Amino acid sequence: MSRVEDRLAELGLSLPEVAAPVAAYVPAVIDGDHVQTSGQLPFVDGQLPATGKVGAEVSPDQAAELAQRCALNALAAVKSVLGDLDRIEQVVKVVGFVASDPSFTGQPQVVNGASEFLGQVLGDAGVHARSAVGVAVLPLDSPVEVELTVRFH
Repeated sequence: MSRVEDRLAELGLSLPEVAAPVAAYVPAVIDGDHVQTSGQLPFVDGQLPATGKVGAEVSPDQAAELAQRCALNALAAVKSVLGDLDRIEQVVKVVGFVASDPSFTGQPQVVNGASEFLGQVLGDAGVHARSAVGVAVLPLDSPVEVELTVRFH
C-alpha cells in the first residue's frame, strides 16, 4: 500500500472502486506529467447519499462532506491511471461545482470539504489553486461535483 493510502487508512478511509462514467467519457486521462480527472460525484457504493440543492434540500455542512467524498473518488480516478498515488507531486487545481439554491452564496465553504481533505491526505502536495462555482443543477441531481488536475513524476 502507498504512503497516501496509509494516510487514508489513518483517517478511516480507503479508496473506492472508480465510479463508472454516467456518459461518454473516462474517469481520468494523462496529459504529459499531469492527470486530469473528469468531474467526480460523491458516489458511495454506486449511490448518491444525497440529492438536491445546497441551501435548500442539502445543508452546507453535508455538502462539504460530499465534496470530500468527491475528492476521494477523484483520487481513485488518479490511481486508476497512475497505479500509485505516491507519484503525485502536486494537486495543481481543484474545480468544485455546487448545485445551489438561488440564495446560497457559500460555495467556497462547501468546496473546502475537498480542499481540506486533500491537504490532510497529501500534505503540502495537496495545496492547490481552486475555483468554487455555483450552478443550477448537476448530473443526477448531485449537490456537488469535483475535478482535479494533478502533476506527477
